[in-house]
Amino acid sequence: MTAITKSPEQREFLGHPVGLFILFFTEMWERFSYYGMRAILVLYLVRSTTDSNAGLGWTNSEALQLYGWYTMLVYVASIPGGWIADNVFGQKKSVLYGGILLVAGHSILAIEELWAFYTGLGLIIAGVGMLKPNISTMVGGLYKQGDIRRDKGFTIFYIGINVGAFLSSLIVGTVGEVYGWHYGFGLAGIGMALGLIQYLVGQKYLKSVGNFLGTSQNEEDRDSLKRPLTKIEKDRVIVLILSFLMVIVFFGAFEQAGGLMNLYASEKTNRMLSFSLPFIGNEVPASWFQSLNAMFIIFLGTAVAAYWAKRKLKGREASSLFKMIMGLVIMGAGFFFMTGATLEFERSGSSAMYWLVLAYLLHTIGELSLSPVSLSFVTKLAPAKYASLMMGLYFATTGLGNKLAGLLGESASQFGEFSVFTGIALFCILFALLIFAFFKKLKALTHGAEDDEHEVTEEEKAVLTNN
Repeated sequence: MTAITKSPEQREFLGHPVGLFILFFTEMWERFSYYGMRAILVLYLVRSTTDSNAGLGWTNSEALQLYGWYTMLVYVASIPGGWIADNVFGQKKSVLYGGILLVAGHSILAIEELWAFYTGLGLIIAGVGMLKPNISTMVGGLYKQGDIRRDKGFTIFYIGINVGAFLSSLIVGTVGEVYGWHYGFGLAGIGMALGLIQYLVGQKYLKSVGNFLGTSQNEEDRDSLKRPLTKIEKDRVIVLILSFLMVIVFFGAFEQAGGLMNLYASEKTNRMLSFSLPFIGNEVPASWFQSLNAMFIIFLGTAVAAYWAKRKLKGREASSLFKMIMGLVIMGAGFFFMTGATLEFERSGSSAMYWLVLAYLLHTIGELSLSPVSLSFVTKLAPAKYASLMMGLYFATTGLGNKLAGLLGESASQFGEFSVFTGIALFCILFALLIFAFFKKLKALTHGAEDDEHEVTEEEKAVLTNN
């Protein structure tokens, strides 16, 4: 079949379905809005009410507490969002409705009233809950089971997430800190509106994915909603849930970026440059450091994916579970650089910026080995009728990790940053080693879900898009 005769949903770009790039840009703008708002949220909460760019005047502990609850609820809302998709709307419509809620929520945050602040946060929580698990499940639906391109597709999708995060930390962060917090919130809403428009325009490339199984023309899809789970499906659900423990620990540590590490950059890091930059002068905004993670992902994403692919081709261990364990170890080790930062601060009263840069570098390498891989892992193992619900549960565990991150950040006021950063590093590494002790048993529960990955033929692709 030539490219000319292919239907839109069968067409490819860079060796992947065009639909992947529709979802890529939709998620890019959604993450632009979310991470843009996240980059300035804690800073807005703690800024004095009498400052020229006034905030709410909260204490660091109060701000981190709200940050923890908010980032947890954003992801816990993925459970009802996934259930609604599986049982009512399907993934495609759920993403649309989630986008609409997000545009409304970010726009309302631009209003300088306390009621608008809490209303906007509530709408964003509901919107992310509808959009996040379902757009990720749609990515998996673009690939036939066993298609070796799936993990690479999720890495490309993940790069899109971080293009949005990188741009938002710089653009929304600068606008919020320099020109006004509510201008920053409003700019995040404009980004989400662009993502929603792009998603609607690209629907012709998504006809075969994200549809409600109850209305599928495929009898097997409809029957899957009625029959009980098989023994293999039950085992795979068990290993997924157990793997989520690593996700909770990972994000409990990783999400210090928006909380404790954000405050550390603002209050205890020497951010002065020997030269002046346009618009900001010679002091680097604290929110800019959060763009490092996204920037490293953009540059390193394909390299890390290629490393694991080459490792697998050589017959060495490269299963999703192994990648996740190694990702947790690498990310945890990154906190030792924050230990170094606290020691320098205790000696001289400030710490150098390179400590944060190195910490974010290892955090990024660890994230690339765990986060996109775990998204792909869910779509490989989850039963079809629970696809979005299991993805929602995955994101809920990241939400629990976010809440844990807030609690750990708050504890710094009691135990100090040295103890918190060093404790996080040690715990992540030891927990990863504990999981590795049960690695063979956990891998057996997948029943070879990743053993038959291969290059998919044109005929197999046609069968997938016609279902």
